[in-house]
Amino acid sequence: MASESAATDRMAADANSKGRLALLVRRNATFVWRCLRRLGVPPADTDDAAQQVFMIVSDKLNDIEPGSERAFLFATARGVAANARRKIARRPESTDDALLATLPDDAPGPDATLEKREARELLDEILERMSPELREVFVLFEIEDMTTTEIARTLDIPVGTVASRLRRAREQLRGHLARLRARLEGSQP
Repeated sequence: MASESAATDRMAADANSKGRLALLVRRNATFVWRCLRRLGVPPADTDDAAQQVFMIVSDKLNDIEPGSERAFLFATARGVAANARRKIARRPESTDDALLATLPDDAPGPDATLEKREARELLDEILERMSPELREVFVLFEIEDMTTTEIARTLDIPVGTVASRLRRAREQLRGHLARLRARLEGSQP
């Protein structure tokens, strides 16, 4: 009898874990994907990296405190992104991004699509130049709309450090944009 009860409890716990994981994936897949991209994972590797994040979450699901799932997801994404960047640094693969950029885009409004793509590429370029600490805070605050308190809890740093890093990241962004503006104005006839 006790053996049947234990087996039933395990089956219920497994079903509960599967349901919790499915809910985490459904609610946070886009968040994880965006974080990975903004933390330096190349576009071609982002889907695989997101899958890796959720595989890790699946293994650690019972260790994640209810209510801190998003913080755990970000911390896991940060680690996966760091590993992806190290892998690229050790073995850079050649990609022909210029060729890919010339392929036709089936989306409506080619001008709007081009502007969005250029803006995204510019943002990616600026984010790549930021240190990981500044980039993380900037992405979570400006792109993911997290509060400084949520960021502090997620990164396990003081709120003042979040504010300082955010200020420095914004200064770097303004500096990059000012240099770009000056370069564009210098090339105008």
